[in-house]
Amino acid sequence: MEWTGARYADKPTAEVHTWIAAPPTRVWSLVCDIELMPRNSSELQSVQWLDGRSGPALGARFIGRSKHEALGDWTTTSHIVEYEPPGVLAWAVEDPQHPTALWGFTLEPENGGTLLREWMQMGPARSGLSFAIDRMPEKEQKIVFVRMREFEVNMAFTIEEIKKLAESSAQASDKAGL
Repeated sequence: MEWTGARYADKPTAEVHTWIAAPPTRVWSLVCDIELMPRNSSELQSVQWLDGRSGPALGARFIGRSKHEALGDWTTTSHIVEYEPPGVLAWAVEDPQHPTALWGFTLEPENGGTLLREWMQMGPARSGLSFAIDRMPEKEQKIVFVRMREFEVNMAFTIEEIKKLAESSAQASDKAGL
């Protein structure tokens, strides 16, 4: 990630992508398994569907519990704001109309496999990072840059883990003649 000088109010974004040798339906099943996500994250500790849900749907909600060395522990409620199987899954953190962040995955068939993208947008509503910026406003751009870089590194790890799982299960299906 290159230095952009972005401020929190700019709603900075990060995106990572990878090609996966598995069909979009297989990758989609992994992307939609939010309970798998804490295994792929150094920050996200656990997730749990709310309202009796067991999977994503437009308007579905889930709780995420996170931990960060510098930011402490926190819990958020996320709302599924885009759900278009097997192509788009996105959620807003806290208020879906004015989120603290937006996160999402997009999947596209490509070269017999799947192009998987994970992206996030910081803000526009205040988040835990806002308190660090309040304490050191002169360092806002650096704080935002460092946090966006952390997101980018974590997302790259997440999609690589999804890739490994999707490709290993696709190979197992091929060997079984499925």
